[in-house]
Amino acid sequence: MDRRPIGVFDSGVGGLTVFRALERALPHEPMIYLGDTARVPYGTRSAETVVRYALEAERFLGRHGIKLLVVACNTASSVALRPLTEAAEVPVLGVIQPGARRAVERTASGRIGVIGTRATIESGAYPAAIRALRPEAEVLSRACPLFVPLAEEGWTDNEIARGVARVYLQPFIDARVDTLVLGCTHYPLLSEVIAETMGPGTSLVDSAETVAAEARALLHGEPRLAAPESPGPIQHQFYVTDVPGPFQQVAERFLGRAIGRLERAEL
Repeated sequence: MDRRPIGVFDSGVGGLTVFRALERALPHEPMIYLGDTARVPYGTRSAETVVRYALEAERFLGRHGIKLLVVACNTASSVALRPLTEAAEVPVLGVIQPGARRAVERTASGRIGVIGTRATIESGAYPAAIRALRPEAEVLSRACPLFVPLAEEGWTDNEIARGVARVYLQPFIDARVDTLVLGCTHYPLLSEVIAETMGPGTSLVDSAETVAAEARALLHGEPRLAAPESPGPIQHQFYVTDVPGPFQQVAERFLGRAIGRLERAEL
């Protein structure tokens, strides 16, 4: 029995897609979520800046005695995973490798699309991970930076979101990809619009479920799982680096419940 929490961090609300998957896979595990909302988005920053932000998040969560660090941010996973792994005293899981594995499992044609922030796409992390598993795969990548502010604003099901999606996704439709990796944790918040635009012949890959399965396997193997203590809900902690209000509104709408304790963090 290990009652230490799991630490999860992202640049904003997008990492809640990973948080929700972890909560479902590990219902008895307390978690601490950090959204770096004062500096979102990470995808427009230099690699050096993202590494610095990620290490600051790791130090903050480390002070809370976590037993596992989940990097619920594709940009940070693509450029900062190695420094984080070297700095952290606990296991570190990113989202790139799990997403690549799921894409390779899903594709029939070998034509795979990847959408993400500029930093994630420029890193080439997804194509490299996909081709390491399936060398003959055809991978088409494109940055979709406007998806992040749409998700943060809660504009996930309106004509503005649909218009942006049509512009960004047309090259993938033309290339007849059968699998599209949502290479930013904000993007699943727009999954209905993205799926509608791509059509029924394209499978969307959200790495959240795969990350959650890997986290469960890792904690079970250590073993570091928390034993259930009571039938009541687990009390999670949420931190943001800017004013809490906007995050709380989007988070509670997305999770479908009050999130409870939400505090402002100084990194």
